[in-house]
Amino acid sequence: MRKKEAHILIVDDDEDILFSARVWLKKFFTEVSCLSQPKNILKFLSEQQADAVLLDMNFRKGFESGKDGLYWMQEIKTLEPELPIILMTAYGEVELAVEALKNGASDFILKPWNNEKLYASVNLAVDISRKNKKLNQWENVSIKTNQYQLETQSQVMKEVMSQIEKVSATDANVLLLGENGTGKYVLSEHIHELSERKNQPFVHIDLGSLSENLFEAELFGYKKGAFTDAHQDYAGKIENAENGTVFLDEIGNLPLHLQTKLLSLIQNRKLSRLGESKERLLDVRFIFATNENLKKAVSENRFRKDLYYRINTVELNIPSLGERIEDIPNLADYFLDKYKQKYHKPDLALNENLISELTTYSWPGNIRELDHCIERSVILSNNKNLKLLMPQDEESEQTIVNLNIEEMEEILIKKALKKHRGNISSAAEDLGLSRAALYRRMEKFDL
Repeated sequence: MRKKEAHILIVDDDEDILFSARVWLKKFFTEVSCLSQPKNILKFLSEQQADAVLLDMNFRKGFESGKDGLYWMQEIKTLEPELPIILMTAYGEVELAVEALKNGASDFILKPWNNEKLYASVNLAVDISRKNKKLNQWENVSIKTNQYQLETQSQVMKEVMSQIEKVSATDANVLLLGENGTGKYVLSEHIHELSERKNQPFVHIDLGSLSENLFEAELFGYKKGAFTDAHQDYAGKIENAENGTVFLDEIGNLPLHLQTKLLSLIQNRKLSRLGESKERLLDVRFIFATNENLKKAVSENRFRKDLYYRINTVELNIPSLGERIEDIPNLADYFLDKYKQKYHKPDLALNENLISELTTYSWPGNIRELDHCIERSVILSNNKNLKLLMPQDEESEQTIVNLNIEEMEEILIKKALKKHRGNISSAAEDLGLSRAALYRRMEKFDL
């Protein structure tokens, strides 16, 4: 039987009790600590993380009311409100122990205890502790996809959604590719919600927002003393997603030395905290996303080829908003309803002219830009009439400023494909090229 990664603290003034409990629990849990003086509990817990506390109810000779245990239980709860506490009590204190359950104890054990009962109680307390820590640490665990607009009228997007339904039932690694603002986060969470892990944590890690010197500590955690400010053991973001899903956004930003460690984690499902030699088994599902051309990054030795092939078991290309114009009216209505409620302007509405204006804009910032446009328009409109405040079309400015012929050619091809919604024949005709010539250029630019 593999030991559970957990730290148990036993507090009792009887050395025999400490010894026997420690020897028994050491068979099942990786770390068991003992204290004979309750006055040291708070100092211990402020320096080290515990998953459960086994606490005696009497510490002073001649005083057997059990009130010592209740006092120290409340002190622990003040410091660690979610930490499970199991009280150890004699038969005469059962009534008091039951009262303690009402005040926050997770269980009580009768002395002399049954070893199986002791293990079961501590094991349950550890499971409760882990769930509490995950719920407290990850605010995004409880976010559900019904907060998003996932319906689509676009054929290209329908194909993506069909692929998502198929892959969600598996534990396969998924790589989401697409421009910024196309909804990669929303779709990754949708995959999680459709999977058997939906009741477990969904942890979003934006690799683009982490400074390089914090990457390893934040992702993999660290052991107390691993560096100057490591005052206690810290479980990293990946470890906190145990049994759930990790969404690694902007995977192209991961430094090469950490790509090696991530590759090892994905292959072996084992994780080592910073400053720690032991490996921890991990059960998580990975979803990756990037707006970068990873094939190009591999050819330039900025991204490991073996990691690239490991993360894209299933590769999904998320279309830009310009490639799914049919969805703009529904998305705009969704954002409008959201911001009408937020800013208390229930009478605002989109008419045909406004929708036409929305569908003729290129939306280089994709769904995120549409979201911001609608919110800005709602804020600055009066209560009766919606006035669209459209963004400047930055793409047209880019084509004028950028005079590199090869890059201009790539921009024009992208614009033609957007305009004709991926229709190769129409785009080629518009560009004055044959279909074969357009295909050669698309292959050249990896489009």
